[in-house]
Amino acid sequence: MNGVSQMQRQLAEYTSTLFEEGFLDDQFYQLQQLQDESNPEFVVEVVTLFFEDAERLLSELAKALGQENIDFKRVDAHVRQLKGSSSSIGAQRVQKVCIAFRNYCEEKNVEGCLKSLQEIKQECSLVKSKFEILFKVRIVFIFFFLFTLSVQSVY
Repeated sequence: MNGVSQMQRQLAEYTSTLFEEGFLDDQFYQLQQLQDESNPEFVVEVVTLFFEDAERLLSELAKALGQENIDFKRVDAHVRQLKGSSSSIGAQRVQKVCIAFRNYCEEKNVEGCLKSLQEIKQECSLVKSKFEILFKVRIVFIFFFLFTLSVQSVY
């Protein structure tokens, strides 16, 4: 089981790194606590739904900011929704950019909004790649664990 322990430690270390680098906050731990044997893919499903929703919202934001007469209330509503959903999965860096974005909406600052939109796109892309790595490492760990169990049962 030494290999399993080592892989488990690597998974925990990678997750800790995501917290240290500010990608995730404690809400992600709370999300993990909701996962159980009856729904072992709960976290993956919730995070996947977040990114699908984020993609839609980013498209809506780009469209709204491309209008000649920008409806800042509508833009703010999209940003507020993105902030809430990013908060629900613990995507801390996305949340922080959303806060700045909302301030620019309040000021009706087009340049600030456009800059924030690019920052949110970048942060969403970064955190998505971090989640993909995390989930792939988790899958490798599960397969390794199951393989180790099957080998032990043979001997």
